[in-house]
Amino acid sequence: MPLFQLILLALIQGITEFLPISSSGHLILLPGLTGMQDQGQVIDVAVHVGTLLAVVIYFWSDVRVALAGTLRLARGKVDTAGAFLALCLAVATIPVIVAGFALNLAGLDEALRSVAVVGWAMLVFGVVLWWFDTRMPAIRSAESWTLKHAVIMGLSQAAALIPGTSRSGITITAGRALGYDRHGAAKLSMLMSIPTIVASGALLGLEVIGEADAQAAVDGAIAAALAFVAALGALALMMRLLRSVSFTPYVIYRVVLGVILLIYAYS
Repeated sequence: MPLFQLILLALIQGITEFLPISSSGHLILLPGLTGMQDQGQVIDVAVHVGTLLAVVIYFWSDVRVALAGTLRLARGKVDTAGAFLALCLAVATIPVIVAGFALNLAGLDEALRSVAVVGWAMLVFGVVLWWFDTRMPAIRSAESWTLKHAVIMGLSQAAALIPGTSRSGITITAGRALGYDRHGAAKLSMLMSIPTIVASGALLGLEVIGEADAQAAVDGAIAAALAFVAALGALALMMRLLRSVSFTPYVIYRVVLGVILLIYAYS
């Protein structure tokens, strides 16, 4: 794969993975609008690894607590904050895994990879994010996460299988609808991304075992490193800005891009 395309893919994935503007939608648009070759699953796995490492490092204090809690949860104990966090994350991940498996089994995942679908999802879910972000009060923090709310946010996460929806965008929307403040909704969304990325990365990894050669390994390493740097920078900037800025700038971007894509798709 040309180095320029590799860099472009890694930066797009890294920057858009945690911003509420849909990484999958942008990755579909790149070959669809430019004629570039599809990046393939080896690169998909690599950029997932890079973004996963970024979110783990940024939220390491919470991840460490959840990891310790996972050990207690495995023994059937939910008697610590870490065990409860691990339980909530596990419950929130189940819907997207089940929905993803069902879509793949039905062969609908490829059918959704179109410019029109991305355009409608960008527009509609962008407006939904704006509505709840500007209308709902901020009465909860991430520390007050409940199992019921984990289920609701987990169900919303399954909708992100529609390209253009944005996994972070739809889970942040659900968090704001439940009354979590912007920083708290984003933090929960980012923590939810960890088991989701692990699950999707593992699935993709199983599919590409034996396909990668030496050049693919080198390309993957470059993509993972660039995606890590881009994701860490974008994540740190967003979390810092959310203490004083709403999600409206992301909504404006989504609406404008959605309208442009729909004009392109139907013209």
